Amino acid sequence: MVTGTPVTPSPVSDLRTFVEKQSHQRIFDCYQCGKCSAGCPIDYAMDLGPRQIMRLIQMGLKKEVMESTTIWLCVSCETCSSRCPAKIDIAKVMESLRILAAAEGSQPAEKNIDLFHRTFLNTIRQYGRAHEFSLAVAYTLKSRNLFGNLGAAQTMFTKGKLVIMPPKVGGAAWVKTVFSKTGSTSPDVSTAVKTEGRH
Repeated sequence: MVTGTPVTPSPVSDLRTFVEKQSHQRIFDCYQCGKCSAGCPIDYAMDLGPRQIMRLIQMGLKKEVMESTTIWLCVSCETCSSRCPAKIDIAKVMESLRILAAAEGSQPAEKNIDLFHRTFLNTIRQYGRAHEFSLAVAYTLKSRNLFGNLGAAQTMFTKGKLVIMPPKVGGAAWVKTVFSKTGSTSPDVSTAVKTEGRH
């Protein structure tokens, strides 16, 4: 992401304070080796790599961080965390940034990403596990993008990746109980922010 205006770094910042309390990670332990970005399977699609996000947090550049696609494209695979020689759980850092964005009502840089997350969680609640066909149909209808993914869907069907009927799994009732107790298909962001330093 390139900005046309000069920025003023601020190492002592509310952004870093929030991220460290929410994620329990020491941001200044990052010494910019780049192993996180080198190993990230989604780095090619991000406007800023994980290493760059860590540096922006160190510098207190909140606007640049919150407007990035990176925090929304991160799939929490934890490859970055496992590769970090400083033992920073970068996936937790990304999660804390998403929590902050939701708490502040920031518009995600990726269109419909919030819709996708909620649809995915609804699928988990309904079947006790991910069911790609139900997820694809629900998301396509809700996003009103009826023809945008037909090519990908056809390929997945031919490769046997889209099963029409969801498989029965053990523990599905327990998963529904978890969702009913939280009362939502998304985390209570306000509670997370108020209790940012506790687990």
